[in-house]
Amino acid sequence: MTRDPFLRRLALAYAAIWTLAAIAPVDRSDWLLENLLVFVFVPALVFTHGRFAFSHGAYVMIFVFLSLHTLGAHYTYSLTPIGFWLQDAFGLARNHYDRGVHLLFGLLLTPPLQELVVRGLGARGAARYVVPVMLALSLSGGYEILEWWAARIVDPELGVAFVGSQGDEWDSQKDMSLALSGATLSMLLRAAFARRAPSWGACRPA
Repeated sequence: MTRDPFLRRLALAYAAIWTLAAIAPVDRSDWLLENLLVFVFVPALVFTHGRFAFSHGAYVMIFVFLSLHTLGAHYTYSLTPIGFWLQDAFGLARNHYDRGVHLLFGLLLTPPLQELVVRGLGARGAARYVVPVMLALSLSGGYEILEWWAARIVDPELGVAFVGSQGDEWDSQKDMSLALSGATLSMLLRAAFARRAPSWGACRPA
């Protein structure tokens, strides 16, 4: 990774964003819980790069998603200013920043999952589009389960901030539905562009 200038700049940019977001977050305990994802996922990307390198486009998508997650971790998802701006602009009943990030989880992370499926598992035909969607939904559901256990185990008030359901009893189901919608849209777009430009479906490494 250090030999690739593009990836080095991308890593430094995310490190800068993460460092700024780590300064005086709204809720330090919630920030720590939210960053458990980062503490596991980012080192895994770095240490496995020698064996499996994603395309530059996939790394950009991962960078954008992690940056949005880092912003949500700084403010807590329920109190993110962008969400309040959208709430006021469109007359929404709640801060929907978390909803947007779940949608973008499916939209942005399914193409990297497709690269894993195609190059790692050798998927062909319809499987190269269906399996990544199924994986994205599985990861989304797994995260919701982890949130539930965190809310049960830790301090109740911290659990409420971490889950960020804002009083919606169907919050988890809606989040997973949005992730599924984003993943499906991502693969439909990728399939459509792959027909016009075969390089879109090549899933080449960086």
